[in-house]
Amino acid sequence: MTPCPRRFHVETLGCPKNTVDSEKVVASLLADGLVPAERASDADLLVVNTCAFIEVAREESIGVLLGLSGDRKEGAKLVATGCMAERYGDELAAAMPEADAVVGFSGEGSLSQVMLRRAPDGVRDLLELARPDPTAPWAYLKIAEGCDRECAFCAIPSFRGRQRSRAPEAIEAEARSLVERGVVEIVLVAQDLASYGRDAGESGALASLLRRLDTLSRDGLLRLRLLYLYPSEVRGALLDSMLGLETVVPYFDLSLQHASGQLLRRMRRWGSGETFLALVDGIRSVRGDAAFRSSFISGFPGETETDHEEMLGFLRSARLDWAGFFPYSREDGTVAAALDGEVPPGVVAERLRELSEVQDPITAALRDALVGELVEVLVDGPGDSEGGDRLGGRVGRTHREAPEIDGVVHLGGAAPGAGTLVTARVTSASGPDLEAVVVEPCGAERRAG
Repeated sequence: MTPCPRRFHVETLGCPKNTVDSEKVVASLLADGLVPAERASDADLLVVNTCAFIEVAREESIGVLLGLSGDRKEGAKLVATGCMAERYGDELAAAMPEADAVVGFSGEGSLSQVMLRRAPDGVRDLLELARPDPTAPWAYLKIAEGCDRECAFCAIPSFRGRQRSRAPEAIEAEARSLVERGVVEIVLVAQDLASYGRDAGESGALASLLRRLDTLSRDGLLRLRLLYLYPSEVRGALLDSMLGLETVVPYFDLSLQHASGQLLRRMRRWGSGETFLALVDGIRSVRGDAAFRSSFISGFPGETETDHEEMLGFLRSARLDWAGFFPYSREDGTVAAALDGEVPPGVVAERLRELSEVQDPITAALRDALVGELVEVLVDGPGDSEGGDRLGGRVGRTHREAPEIDGVVHLGGAAPGAGTLVTARVTSASGPDLEAVVVEPCGAERRAG
């Protein structure tokens, strides 16, 4: 009698870049003959792709590892991989005896060997490994690994390494494969997306890549979305491509971090509130429907009340669609870890509250302004919330909403299947989400397949 194949479960924490890594891990495990488990408690191999960006993320990773350790079936193996495993290695293994193995990036292609307790036969390059079939009409696509910047607060280069851009031919091949399997929106990600190709001495490589991927519209690609753009690079050919190519949505995820020029210099970052506002206003003068997202750090060492007020003023003027606010997290080995001027936790908490009090009404007002408007919505699939169920069970996104990050559009009316673009009229806004009624498909030629 043929024995049942071993089963696995992968838990992903952190950013979309980790999601791509996990998909490649799944592909590797499938290639080794394992099959997915319907429930984590049924798996023979449990893999946690950890995040080490800030202290809160590390605490969450530890919590998930401990939770899966307690719920696993007898004999199941638990593996920690991802950023925490790479950054802390032996230290994490000593602190987490519950884990059977701690595996860094180089070993992620051989995780199935943990069950056999033997050394891997070889090393797979996960970045170039074919992914499993998509489960949604959108997918992340990682175009580079690592980062060459030296931001004072960030430890990512210390464990992700220097930037290594993928060949455009390899990226196009993966994108084409995704489109052939039903993906109609591709979300490009990297630690420093706008610097793609710079490590290979190729100026303007990202703009060239966008033009290359834009040709996949003939095969069914409807949208290209870019995440994590360093603001100084959003200019010239890149900006022209983002505003001019049909498939590239006018969604600008700008890595700003603060709006005080003097504090940004202390962070070893480029820019100021004035330069950022000029960038945003310039884009809006060309595309009035452009959407903007960014994240900001509060409480960086040396941040004064004047710096904080500058950030509040910038938010009021810029009127970003989406913004996230995070307390400064001291990371060992970074320049900022040795800086003076620590901001008391209570002050940081108060500043975070004030930032949200300014931004939340802006986001709400921008969502309310869409009520009554016709919008183009990509149908993602069945809804899983009260709004979607009440309206007919479909959920989608306009160009203003990145998957898994921003709000969604709950669709009523005769909404077609996933991967279809429809025209819908917004009927109400509730928090980050919209409700809308389908008016008509955007055209048969804009449908998946």
